[in-house]
Amino acid sequence: MSSPEQRPIAVTLQIVSIVSFTFLLFLCIGFLLPVLPGFVHHDLGFDATTAGLVIGTQYLSTLASRPLAGRLTDTLGAKRAVVYGLLALAAGGLLVLLATSLPTLVWASLALLLASRVLIGFAQGLMGIGTASWGIARVGAQNTAKVISWNGIVCYGGIALGAPLGVTLAGRLGLWSLGAGILALAALGLLLARGKPAVAVVAGQRMAFLQVLGKVLPYGLCVALGSIGFGSLATFITLYYGSRGWADPAWCLSLFGVSFVGARLLFSWTINRFGGFNVAVLCLLLESLGLLLLWQAPSPVFALLGTALTGAGLSLVYPALGVEAVLRIPAASRSSALGAYALFFDLALGVAGPLMGAIAAHSDYASIFLVAALLAACGFVICLVLLRRTQQNHEELHFD
Repeated sequence: MSSPEQRPIAVTLQIVSIVSFTFLLFLCIGFLLPVLPGFVHHDLGFDATTAGLVIGTQYLSTLASRPLAGRLTDTLGAKRAVVYGLLALAAGGLLVLLATSLPTLVWASLALLLASRVLIGFAQGLMGIGTASWGIARVGAQNTAKVISWNGIVCYGGIALGAPLGVTLAGRLGLWSLGAGILALAALGLLLARGKPAVAVVAGQRMAFLQVLGKVLPYGLCVALGSIGFGSLATFITLYYGSRGWADPAWCLSLFGVSFVGARLLFSWTINRFGGFNVAVLCLLLESLGLLLLWQAPSPVFALLGTALTGAGLSLVYPALGVEAVLRIPAASRSSALGAYALFFDLALGVAGPLMGAIAAHSDYASIFLVAALLAACGFVICLVLLRRTQQNHEELHFD
């Protein structure tokens, strides 16, 4: 546990040492994002809705695992949750290896891919909550925003690095190398986890998950509406580029990650300075503008600019509203709060694939980003209402 006198750099190093497990996870996820939609659509011969379903299955699995992940972390400890997540990741990598080795058996390959997405989603649920709880326990609740921010930085940093690396591996070695790479990284994570000290389980009465969910609902709804933009971009940017005759869609995912990470590194301090609601309102507006630019992009340059604005806009929404949500929950149920809050992010990504796939099937791939922009704008409006209500409550308390 950190002390108030501990230097910021020491706190950051402790956080980074824990969220490195999240980086390994999202490096694996990044391997697959630019490759799987094309494999399902072109190699296996399924439609765009099925390609979206394959990607979205991971996020639906993560969503379903959040209550269990929060409860397990609260009761058995954060380190154990992370280790279980790494084991699930390894199993998912093995199934990816098998699925990509059987491209002529299209239904068997699809079934194996769906099963792998379920396992990787379960790993994401356990490791996302486990690393956040582990980090907060190590550096103190006063650094909650910093832990959540760094966890997100390594998430999107992993995707930014993993996406072009996955394309390179698949192109030079074959699709089997992606499953083999996931197995290797999961093994590395298990090796690193052995040397990390566990933290004590927080004692106290634990809230029921539905109670926790009710308390974080308003904040999570805004996160969900904003996160659909990322889910849409991650799932369909490859097919969107293909429909326009543009090359190198993986750079969009990389630029999204770079702008996301850069904004968090440069502006995370604004959450404590100006308040979570103020930061989230501005970020959701910026994300909406980026998605609108993607919708109307006349060339890859404008698509990249829209992607950068989307990444920068989404960057601080999650930690800004997360601080508002999590600090209202008792410490004994902190992991459950993190799980309930993250559930909305998972829901958005799980819905984005099949929903936007259906929209693309009836319109075109560009219209996906218009719908995502409108949803982010709805999140902006709700967040603005929450901000006004919070300000009114503060004014009433001050008056009393």
